[in-house]
Amino acid sequence: MGKRILIVDDSESIREVVSFTLENAGHDVLKGIDGQDALKHLDGSKLDLIITDLHMPNMDGIEFIRSVRAKEDYKFVPILFLTTESQTAKKMEAKEAGATGWIIKPFVPEKLLAAINKVVR
Repeated sequence: MGKRILIVDDSESIREVVSFTLENAGHDVLKGIDGQDALKHLDGSKLDLIITDLHMPNMDGIEFIRSVRAKEDYKFVPILFLTTESQTAKKMEAKEAGATGWIIKPFVPEKLLAAINKVVR
């Protein structure tokens, strides 16, 4: 059964590739163009997973993760960090903010789906 997944990325092409991959796997996809825009989807409705970029205007991925974790309804929703950053310091910062795991861009669709299957029950 498909999951409800929020994708947050300022790159339209990344949003499209990720949503295409997820929709083809049977998932329901919501999109945000940056952290601030994505907050509108945190309205109490069920989310099974959030995938967010790091570098975005208005509200970056770390700030967004902190905002998600501050909301009671979303404290335990898995969050995958999709980023070009491979620095350990950024990964640790994301983990401390509440990220569940990360995927390095560019990603392979099969690896993205495998990562989702690991963190979503």
